[in-house]
Amino acid sequence: MTEPDHRPTSKQRLLTRGSWLEDSRIAHVLRTETAGGVLLILGALVAIVWANTPWGDLYEAARDVTVGPAALHLDLSIGTWAADGLLAIFFFVVGLELKREFVAGDLRDPRRAALPMVAAVGGMTVPALIFVAWNLGADGDLRGWAIPTATDIAFAVAILAVISTHLPTGLRTFLLTLAVVDDLLAITIIALFYTDELAPLFLLAALVPLGLFTLLVQKRVRHPLLLIPLALLTWGLVHESGVHATVAGVLLGFAVPVLARDGSGPDHGMATHFEHLVRPISAGIAVPVFAFFAAGVSVGGLSGLIDSVRDPVALGIITGLVVGKVVGIAGSTWLLARFTKADLDDDLAWTDVIGISMLAGIGFTVSLLIGELAFGQGSERDEHVKVGVLLGSLTSVALASVVLRLRNGVYRRIEEREALDEDADGVPDVYQRGT
Repeated sequence: MTEPDHRPTSKQRLLTRGSWLEDSRIAHVLRTETAGGVLLILGALVAIVWANTPWGDLYEAARDVTVGPAALHLDLSIGTWAADGLLAIFFFVVGLELKREFVAGDLRDPRRAALPMVAAVGGMTVPALIFVAWNLGADGDLRGWAIPTATDIAFAVAILAVISTHLPTGLRTFLLTLAVVDDLLAITIIALFYTDELAPLFLLAALVPLGLFTLLVQKRVRHPLLLIPLALLTWGLVHESGVHATVAGVLLGFAVPVLARDGSGPDHGMATHFEHLVRPISAGIAVPVFAFFAAGVSVGGLSGLIDSVRDPVALGIITGLVVGKVVGIAGSTWLLARFTKADLDDDLAWTDVIGISMLAGIGFTVSLLIGELAFGQGSERDEHVKVGVLLGSLTSVALASVVLRLRNGVYRRIEEREALDEDADGVPDVYQRGT
């Protein structure tokens, strides 16, 4: 997959001249998805290794340090700040990207937009059913039925960026749409089934700063002293409502207009401008720090690993993530395309969809959160949940890497043949990519 061109236009350079986020070489490197993906993977690997050493208690102690004003109910652990706060920055960028796709990209066509949305529903339903099947017996526990339904979008997008160089851009769009819908549905499940104290008044109150933010950006106001306080207030109120605060990031991203007022297209719109400025912060700080504090799962040595994989809860999670996601996503996508007018992107093959379905088996944040809510933090079952999520996610990464790397080679050879044919007669041949 070709990296998107995040270089600023002349208009953007004029508007933000002198900004470090605009001119820095480091910021330019961080705009490439591969750089951000490598940083995320490194952060996750360090956390996993550290959490499983004799010094794992130090990792947990650092992650559980509480900071923030208690008067505002924001006295949160460092790990929670990373998952709820920093990750909202990443979701803001995702919201900007998806808004652009829905307004000016491939997802303008409802037939193509429907596929990843329905795939998200299938990718949640089948893993839940598999978990229930494993836990119907006396040794099982149905409280964790929603654990394998979630896809960790930050990890999935990062892995895709690292393992692909020639895959079609439509594959990434499919994954983004699928994962965002998945996350929103998972958050809804948490609110309905795993939240004791949902505060809808705070959620309604969040609409006020969100509305003001929307009004300002629609009028093309860019001043950070006006927009950032409104964004922070929106985030704080959503967090206080009991809904996962990353939803605020998606909503704020969708509020930003895509098309330029002068009609020059999406490349000169505010969404592109904000993405250009915020992506280095997301890729260089928010996502790697989140990965570091999210991935530090202790398996308890060999004995702990064996005990965990004997538990129907862990087995339901592993098979739900590894098998259920593939069957649910690929199966629902095929059924919708087969029996309706919904249309798969012309550049994609069904093997690509299977590879993305495997990648969607990466759980982590929301899966671990549901596990804590279902069984109680620190309980024996909660520890088994962590092992199940870790093993299921790593297995999904390994399988998806094999499939997508093979597909990457296919697309690379097609591009090389097209380049040779173009050099020969000046007219590129058209090949059917979906093979």
